[in-house]
Amino acid sequence: MQQRGAAGSRGCALFPLLGVLFFQGVYIVFSLEIRADAHVRGYVGEKIKLKCTFKSTSDVTDKLTIDWTYRPPSSSHTVSIFHYQSFQYPTTAGTFRDRISWVGNVYKGDASISISNPTIKDNGTFSCAVKNPPDVHHNIPMTELTVTERGFGTMLSSVALLSILVFVPSAVVVALLLVRMGRKAAGLKKRSRSGYKKSSIEVSDDTDQEEEEACMARLCVRCAECLDSDYEETY
Repeated sequence: MQQRGAAGSRGCALFPLLGVLFFQGVYIVFSLEIRADAHVRGYVGEKIKLKCTFKSTSDVTDKLTIDWTYRPPSSSHTVSIFHYQSFQYPTTAGTFRDRISWVGNVYKGDASISISNPTIKDNGTFSCAVKNPPDVHHNIPMTELTVTERGFGTMLSSVALLSILVFVPSAVVVALLLVRMGRKAAGLKKRSRSGYKKSSIEVSDDTDQEEEEACMARLCVRCAECLDSDYEETY
């Protein structure tokens, strides 16, 4: 009976210790949280941002480190492309040489980088790792990057936007011009019926109106020429 009592007392004494270790382990796991986009799509030649943010229970110090790695498709080999500790150290070798830039801010929990002049060969998996001692245990999020050529649909949407920017102002100008011409024609018809003669001031006003209408007409022609030139440059 005494042996059973001793064993039971030792078992009871272990429960608080296990509880402390369990909660400490949970604290360690969640003390540093990192987030990144699971999928990023980009286009050849256009700068791409790989976003990575983190939350740490400890204050940021000069011991904080950030590491970005890259793994090509259908490969298990990873290469380091960026390192940060008080200063940014982009890779100086490989396909990403002189193309990785630091766009983050560690004091705002931002560990993002950007890739200049991306190509289809840059497709693959990128990972962002952050350590902020004593917070060193964390998840490592993965970002799948897909780089493609801009298709005809994207070019068409750009042309459509350009057309809207040119045609809408032109349509407004033409509408105003037609309204003024209609009012002027109605006024002339009314005056011709009553045998009314214009004064020198009215003649001057009519001349100014004709000049404004001519100016609007030239503006419409210029807008159409700009649209034609922009359309040719797009294709």
